[in-house]
Parts: sequence; structure tokens; C-alpha cells
Amino acid sequence: MATYDLEEQEQLAEIKTWWKQYGNLLLNVLTAVALTVIAWQGWNWYQRNQTTQAAMVFSVLQNAVQEKDSQRIKAASGELLEKFGGTSYAALGALSTAKALIDAGDAKTAKVQLLWVVANGKDEVRDLARLRLAAVLLDEKAYDEALKQTVGSVSSTLEARFADTRGDILSAQGKKAEARAAYQIAIGKLAPNAGGDASDGWQGQSRAVYRELVQQKLDSLGGAK
Repeated sequence: MATYDLEEQEQLAEIKTWWKQYGNLLLNVLTAVALTVIAWQGWNWYQRNQTTQAAMVFSVLQNAVQEKDSQRIKAASGELLEKFGGTSYAALGALSTAKALIDAGDAKTAKVQLLWVVANGKDEVRDLARLRLAAVLLDEKAYDEALKQTVGSVSSTLEARFADTRGDILSAQGKKAEARAAYQIAIGKLAPNAGGDASDGWQGQSRAVYRELVQQKLDSLGGAK
């Protein structure tokens, strides 16, 4: 029994020595892990809460758009961008707002919304904003700025629309040869064997109808000069 007590005391002594050397380190590691878990759970809760609130504001915005209430549209959109800019609802809301404001004749404010989406949006949403911004700039005869929005990589489903818009801008500049080339690219993207959905990026119109519209633009240019 005495031997057992001695061994037990030796083990306790070893544990005490180990704890003295590594105890604080272990506590620090466990504390760090616990804080990380708490922070992760808190961040997930915050994200879910942000998304839920953003969805509610987005719903208010959509109702305002349907009712064509410009003041409510601007208020809801401003809240989305200011408080929930990190959510997907912000970019979608800015796109909806821009369209509504353009329809209401307020292209200046619409342009601000589109610029925000171009700077902060992602993927196809960002590309759609670039297209719409290019159209606004084209109307303003800011051709060089409009053209900048149509260059660079884009979603494959919007390639035809980008080429078509680029052709419109170049045509407005009187650059017929370059406009023809852009329209021909768009037509190629819209060819029956080009793949993709039949309504790729053209507001529900069929690929064949859209292709014919671009072809008419191309034909109107006549020969390259």
C-alpha cells in the first residue's frame, strides 16, 4: 500500500510539474478555441439576422416599385445600401431602383445606383448593372465611358448583349467598321449552334428574334468604312 501511495504521489508530482509548465498555455488555447466558436456562432447569427432584415426592406422596395412611389423607392434603396450593403439584396435592390428611376425619368440618380452595383455587385448582377449603366451613358452621349462598361470578361449568358451594346455605342460614334465587328460577334453568340438558353440575357425574347434585331442593325450600317 505504501508503494502504491508513493507511485501515486510521484504521478501527482509529475502532473503538478507538467501543469506548472504548460497549464497557462493550455488555458490560453482552450480560451482561444472557445472565443473562436463563440465568435463564429455570433457571426452566423449576425449574417442570418442581416439577411432577414434585408429581405424585409427589399420587400418594401419591391412594393414601392410596383406602386411607382419614387420617394419610398429611394428611401428603401438607401436603407439597403447603408445598412445591408454586404447582402445580395442590396445589389438586387439597387438594380430594381435604377430601372424604376430610369422609367421615372431620373437617370442621374439611377446612374448612382448602377455605379454602386458595378463596384460592389457580383457575377451576373454586376454584369447587368454594367449593361444598364452603358445604356444610360450612351443616352448621355458619354460614349467613351459607356464603352468602358462593355469591355472585359462577362458572364457567358450575357456575351451577346455586351457585344450588341458595344456595337450600339460604336455606331453612335460613327465607327462603322468597329460597330459591324461587334454586331457580328453578337450574331455569332446568338447562332442556333452557339449553345445556351434560347432566351439568354434578352428579357425573355427568343434567341432567333434577338438575332434578327442585331442583324437589322448590322445591315443598316451598309459596307464597312
